[in-house]
Amino acid sequence: MDASLRLRSGDSLAVATHNQGKLREFRDLFEPLGISVLSAAELGVPEPEETGETFEENARLKAVATATATGKLALADDSGLAVEALGGAPGIHSARWAGEPRDFYRAMALVEEGLKAAGAATLEARRAEFVCVLCLANPAGAVQFFKGMAPGQLVWPPRGTKGFGYDPMFVPDGYSVTFGEMDPLKKHAISHRARAFADFRAAVLGSDESGR
Repeated sequence: MDASLRLRSGDSLAVATHNQGKLREFRDLFEPLGISVLSAAELGVPEPEETGETFEENARLKAVATATATGKLALADDSGLAVEALGGAPGIHSARWAGEPRDFYRAMALVEEGLKAAGAATLEARRAEFVCVLCLANPAGAVQFFKGMAPGQLVWPPRGTKGFGYDPMFVPDGYSVTFGEMDPLKKHAISHRARAFADFRAAVLGSDESGR
């Protein structure tokens, strides 16, 4: 792996997000590693237009834009909900389904309308997965990708207020509660973002989590 894409305890990292929910999750993940996190919003970096057709392409756009603007290593997350009965939608358009300003109850309602239109009446017909692609970029444009997925099923009406986005309608496999009802520390251990982050940590910080 490119040595310029390594981190050590005590380093700081720019996270290419204006989403406060994502920022909280990243700070929870990085705090035990001794790495401080600043968001693109805090650094005055605007959100680039997400013109990619895949999670990887959009994550790269955001990471490279933030690294170039700040001169720092930058980590971007492109993630979304892929619903089997909807042909993988909303997918990379998950945030856009929430409109401007973001209203994720509206987005969840659109998913539910789509499931009803598809005749997805049973839990097995309501399969979905959260997908997360992380992209780490340096100011020279070198990048590395890490991917995580969390499979589950969708319920209605939404339940819980602890998560964000589509969390209140998503029940991960092996659990009876939604991500919106789940304790944040438990969610961090099994989420799509946590799974991508585990690969990121092993590659970028090394096995001893100190970066040495």
